[in-house]
Amino acid sequence: MNVLAFLVPVALLLGIIWVGVFMWTLKSGQYDDLEGEALRILDDETDDRPLNGDKPPTRRGEE
Repeated sequence: MNVLAFLVPVALLLGIIWVGVFMWTLKSGQYDDLEGEALRILDDETDDRPLNGDKPPTRRGEE
């Protein structure tokens, strides 16, 4: 029973710390955009950029 007198306050303290950290992450905007990063891989604009400073490919007749 002496162990419970030690473990219960420790568990409550850890729970209060966890709630505090969770509230801090909410206020700092950690969970604002959940789908943006997941959908970024589907964006085609990243494939159109030239690599290593090269000119983008042109169609015939265009210079």
